[in-house]
Amino acid sequence: MSIKKSILVIILVLLIDQITKIYIKTHFTIHDNVKVFDWFRIIFVENKGMAWGFELPGNYGKLILTLFRLVAITGIGYWLYDSVRKNSAPILTFCIALIFAGAFGNIIDSIFYGILFSESTTLEVATFLPEGGGYEGVFYGKVVDMIQFTFYDDILPEWIPFWGGQHFSFFDPVFNIADSAISVGVFLLIVFNKRAFPKK
Repeated sequence: MSIKKSILVIILVLLIDQITKIYIKTHFTIHDNVKVFDWFRIIFVENKGMAWGFELPGNYGKLILTLFRLVAITGIGYWLYDSVRKNSAPILTFCIALIFAGAFGNIIDSIFYGILFSESTTLEVATFLPEGGGYEGVFYGKVVDMIQFTFYDDILPEWIPFWGGQHFSFFDPVFNIADSAISVGVFLLIVFNKRAFPKK
């Protein structure tokens, strides 16, 4: 895949990611949600750290995570450039472009959202470019998440050993378009491993 097509993939993912995040940030309060289907909700949460809610304590922990993201995306960017330069398999460059776009989308939140938006709370919707300044400084922004696919959320049947009769929910994480792009990119690399990395 050419560099132009790779850039197009990155731009499309970033546009969809940032448009959805900015809309949610400026229209929803924290934990505000819309039920689309029984298994699909739009719910606004903010992630202070990395995936699955992992975070390092204190302000320095947040700074370290943001700097780590910058180092990681630099490496991914070089991988993409090198793959295009070597005329690697199209599926490989497509997957790297997805991963790069997803990582870059979350970096935008981490670096800039703290200075661009006011604080989101359970009572107040954030505003863009507030008069009093943003809720945090550069590198300390929170990542906006909004997609939740809970495929099962009910009481388990009584006949199931040990857990029967107890409440159980499957796949509760809340994520965003950028996370999806990274996950899809990695998944495709695993599925099409032989095509992405053909033996010479």
